[in-house]
Amino acid sequence: MTTTPVRIHADHTTTKHLGHWTTATTFEVRERRAATVLDLRSPRIEEGDIEIRVDLDHATLKLLVPDDAVIEQSGLRWIGRGRVGDCAAPAAAEGRVIRLVGAIDHGEIRIHRSGVAVWSAMFSREFVEDVRRARRDGTTPTVADPAHTP
Repeated sequence: MTTTPVRIHADHTTTKHLGHWTTATTFEVRERRAATVLDLRSPRIEEGDIEIRVDLDHATLKLLVPDDAVIEQSGLRWIGRGRVGDCAAPAAAEGRVIRLVGAIDHGEIRIHRSGVAVWSAMFSREFVEDVRRARRDGTTPTVADPAHTP
């Protein structure tokens, strides 16, 4: 079981972590005028709740989550404008809880599920590299949908 949090720091850049990139359930994300994409759909991520500690300054954090995930955002402190955008939130979600805590200064967290999450992953350089690797190795690409197993 992973006990240390995965630390992600982005400063004036774009960072993407897609596919099977971690097994951790705790993340610390610090961003300043940046954008980060975290894919949390992998079945390799350990069981239990996921906690994401954020410190966003004029930044955007995009989370690719399973369809039935529950987003808990009561631990967020807002400084200035910002929001958590989850337009496709299920009415009665019963899946894994993703807890967001920390401070957001003029920032935004976007939640992508289902097809929107797949499209978000597909429009990336990482997806193209994954498809080329899968073609070369004779395997299935995992970036578009890490939960898909042939």
